[in-house]
This record gives sequence, C-alpha cells and structure tokens, in this order.
Amino acid sequence: MPPTDTSPGDVARVDACTDVHYVDTGMYDTPGYGAVYVLDGERPAVLDTGIGTHHDRVLDALDAVGIAREDLAAIVVSHVHLDHAGGAGFLAAACPNADVYVHEVGAPHLVDPADLVAGTKRAVGDQWRYYVEPEPVPEDRVVELVDGDAIDLGDRTLTAHHAPGHAPHQVVLEDDRDGFVHTADAAGIWVPALGEVHETSPPPNFDLETCLDDVETIRGCDPDVLLYPHFGPVAEDVDGVLDDYADTLTEWVARVREKRAELDDDEAVERYFAERTALDGVWPAHKAAEEVAMNVRGVLVALDRGLA
Repeated sequence: MPPTDTSPGDVARVDACTDVHYVDTGMYDTPGYGAVYVLDGERPAVLDTGIGTHHDRVLDALDAVGIAREDLAAIVVSHVHLDHAGGAGFLAAACPNADVYVHEVGAPHLVDPADLVAGTKRAVGDQWRYYVEPEPVPEDRVVELVDGDAIDLGDRTLTAHHAPGHAPHQVVLEDDRDGFVHTADAAGIWVPALGEVHETSPPPNFDLETCLDDVETIRGCDPDVLLYPHFGPVAEDVDGVLDDYADTLTEWVARVREKRAELDDDEAVERYFAERTALDGVWPAHKAAEEVAMNVRGVLVALDRGLA
C-alpha cells in the first residue's frame, strides 16, 4: 500500500488558501480518507466534523492552529451523513460558542440522530464498527441553511449552494476570499496517492442526473481550489477534475447496470466489483472492498427507483 502524504492526526496548511488548514482524522482507520478543514480568522470555523470517533483530533487541530475552543464561531456541516456530521455534537459540547450550520433538511437529524444512525447502519454495513453513536446537537445551537444563504465569518463569507444529488441535505460551500469550494461529496472522492477522482454513490439517495447537476453547480462557482472532505485540497486543473468526475460517475453507473443484467444477482454484483477494485493498493483492503460494495448498493437502489 503506497504511503499517503499524511497520517491520522496530522495537520497541514492549504497552501493555495489563506489561513486554511486540514486534519487527517484517520477515518475508518485509513490515512488519507477523512479531512476536516479549519478556517482561522475573525470568526474561526471548521468545515465538517468526521464520524465522531476521533473528534479529539479535530480539537487537537484547533489547538495546533491556535484557535481557543471558546473562540470557535462556526461548525459547518456539509451534509448529515455521519462521516461528515458524526462529530458535530461532540464538537458543539467542547466549543460552547460555536453555531452549527446545516441544510434545513438535515437539521432535525442533528438534534435527534436516531433515524440517521439507523439509516447509516443500513448503508455502511460492516463499516459501522468504526463509528460511535453521535451526540445530539442542542436545537438552539443549530442554524438552518437554504440555497444561497451566506455564513459570515468576518474576513470571509461562505455561500451555501444546495447540491442534493448525493443526499437531499447536502450543500457545497463557496468562499469569497480564496475562491475555494468545499465540495462535500458532490465532486466525488479525491485519492491523492493516485491523483484521481473516484465515485461515491451510497444508498439510499444517490441520483445520477442530480449528481451531474451538482458538478455543474460547483463549476458555476468558478473555483480556484477544491477542498475535498475525502481527501485534501486540489488546486490544479480544477475544471479537468470536475470533467473527470462527471465521466467517472456516468461510466460507473453504466458498468453496474451492465453487470447486474449479466449476473442477475445483486450480491454477486457487489462481490464482483469489490474483488476487482484498484483502491486496495491505496487503502487497506477491507476499506477498499467495503467502500466499493456500498457504492454498488447505492447504484442498484437508484436503478430500482429509476434514478440511474
């Protein structure tokens, strides 16, 4: 397995941006998979929170950047899938003055995560062993976002753009200072070790055409930098990366559709792709196989719903 540029707990500066850092959270015991971004400035913020299991690494990143916990002003959740929002309650408890921003569709699930936990267990299967039960976020700490809302951080503003193809509660965040877009899962999974973008299509809400629309939403922001929660910043050939993701996602759905027709057995389709992934050369084999199987399940659900 080739080395990644970071190890769990490492904090790195985003060179193409001003006062933006990210921490490798070690999500799923896999380096180079989960990133939480820390924005230093007049009103400091974190973008996403990880699964909660290693929320202490996010708090340590605040310390490393020099942000006191009581000074954190905003915890911005791109969507409420627990690999992005599972740490929100833990961070809110540790950072008592931070508002928690989330799309209005996802807000109830931060306040009462029971349904979200049940849905996550169904979606991720064996990967649930890496999670912890999320802590609820107090309702009076939650700020609901809709498309076009601005988050004022003093020396920068983040504009939320609804991007519902991956999940109905997903937003991407456009920055007015450095021209970055925090991509949530709307631009796929960036694999730094390969310099490639890979599909993400988990159940139950994956919708191919809307996902392709979301790529165009990001493109419409004319970003200079893409900040990937999975994983890391991309500051070169941004348009090319977005083009590649649209092609990758379209081809991925076509491959799953074709294999389903051939095998006529959904479990066999999952096994087929999980046993042939190239990602086991980058991530631990168990993570690579589980990731691919989950993404196959999402496409199969979408096919059944006429959304792929």
